[in-house]
Amino acid sequence: MAMSKQQQGDPAAFLDLVGPDLSACVFARLHDPADLARAATVSRPWRRFVEGNGFLKKACVRKFPELAVLAGAVEVRRSPAPSPGPSAEANEHRIYSHLYGALVPDARPAVDCILHCIGASSTDNFPDETIDNTLEPQDRVNNRFSYWSSAGQDDPDVPETLTYRLGSDICVVDEIRIQPFKAFFQIGHPIYSSKMVRFRMGHCKLPRRSESFITDDDDNQAVIADENYIWTYTSPEFLMFQTFKLPRPVLCIGGVVKIELLGRVQKQATDDRYYICVCHAQVVGRSLSPVFMVDINDSGGNAILKHLPEAKNLTVTEVVQDSATDSQEWKDALASYREMRHLVTLMNVLQEGPAHPAQDLHGDGDGDALLQEIQEMQGDANLLQQLQVDAQLLYLLQDGVLQLQDEDGLQAMEEDDDGGVSDNDPFA
Repeated sequence: MAMSKQQQGDPAAFLDLVGPDLSACVFARLHDPADLARAATVSRPWRRFVEGNGFLKKACVRKFPELAVLAGAVEVRRSPAPSPGPSAEANEHRIYSHLYGALVPDARPAVDCILHCIGASSTDNFPDETIDNTLEPQDRVNNRFSYWSSAGQDDPDVPETLTYRLGSDICVVDEIRIQPFKAFFQIGHPIYSSKMVRFRMGHCKLPRRSESFITDDDDNQAVIADENYIWTYTSPEFLMFQTFKLPRPVLCIGGVVKIELLGRVQKQATDDRYYICVCHAQVVGRSLSPVFMVDINDSGGNAILKHLPEAKNLTVTEVVQDSATDSQEWKDALASYREMRHLVTLMNVLQEGPAHPAQDLHGDGDGDALLQEIQEMQGDANLLQQLQVDAQLLYLLQDGVLQLQDEDGLQAMEEDDDGGVSDNDPFA
């Protein structure tokens, strides 16, 4: 059927001419989400057609299969949404359009996203050779070798795992770096590497506030059991190098990364058993919070993506304090983000080390200002450095203020006669 001159100048006539089924086949061949976003701006009929069929979401899931875990997407505004608002299809299209824009590499440098260690499958001399040592960038700390060591095995095929919590529940991961430990104190300076390595990303099924930390008395074996996690990404197996560039950027939804060390190559001469040792690990990427956040409440792994477009330019004051005019959905989302940011800052202070790259999740360089806010709210600038906080207490962060509930949740920091931290301090 020939098109009239008026129809030739009207893009909407294309949909009427070929019909919805053939039109859907044409739009489905646009695999780049950016092309679908542009197509939706051609005319209102095209936009309604693209939105109504969810083409942009489908294209995003093809590029980032981890997005299949999302059961829905909602937009969270500071002010209550007007009624009636845009359709659910229009909201979903807009959210995924912004999400894809955030996933495209930008000028911001990638950083180490690890917040803390969840646990290792085994440890030889716990706690001296704990997985926590892999967060140190040097192989020597205070004139002592710093590394994690597995338990010894007679079978070289026994694998090991290292599991980490990232500083955000939604991160784009580009590469992972692992530095095997070279034992300079042993004859021949052997390197206790694995043969192969594989990576998994996903989320923990346990409630966030029940997740524990490694301490001098607990290596967290109960938490690292594989049945406690849902993995949405599994990498190919790589030969053991120090830097592993992933085949594509991976969206880690849930903030948990497991490093699987497959096979052993080095025996220890003193006991003739195989070991794997790692002195440093990094998960390199960037956080999408607070503009994007996820709620994972379903033990089956379904998650809700939350888009906070107005969170892009939040100041420290706006992060710390709610406004009476803010919507309840906005307050709930910011409370979750605020809790994670305070946890990051506290972890850095308690470990008494240099600022961790994951400290500034917002990307605005205001980590010091946020710490100052926390100290001022506590009324004592030295409080965080004077207390040794029980690991579970770190999750008792509510409404932007650290709630110290009772003395049973704290253990006074023991000091030596010279004023130094005692050997009982797990964060020293």
